Amino acid sequence: MKFAEFKEGMVAEVGPSHVSEQDILEFANRYDPQWFHTDVAASAKGPYGGLIASGWQTCGLAMRLSVDHFLKDSESFGSPGLAYLKWLAPVKPNDALTLKATVLEKRVSSKNPKLGVLRWRWQMRNQHNVEVLDLEATSLFDLKPNAQVG
Repeated sequence: MKFAEFKEGMVAEVGPSHVSEQDILEFANRYDPQWFHTDVAASAKGPYGGLIASGWQTCGLAMRLSVDHFLKDSESFGSPGLAYLKWLAPVKPNDALTLKATVLEKRVSSKNPKLGVLRWRWQMRNQHNVEVLDLEATSLFDLKPNAQVG
């Protein structure tokens, strides 16, 4: 989507993104090798009753859905960060995650009229309608004429 297509108050749901046990193990072994993400036997006896995905993997899955459905071919070029990030429930093998994106604010920067600023909330739910992720992100958009976009 182009910056001009986003509207304050706009809500869109996209997905699902499916998470396999193999996905969880591969991500965790590479980036977050804590036992409840990497050890199937030990995690079965742990507080979650089985293997769970890293919260960082959950963020990555939300980002992938956002890029595929909103940011691909846009003028987006990055983010200065998040206002908050909450992991509300564990993501488990075979979960199907859906992303709900709500545009909270859309504006042109007062300091740089060639910079679009989008503040939006991402909420991710599993197939049981349990919210697993809640965050507020700011995305930046290059509004210069003929801005190079991927």
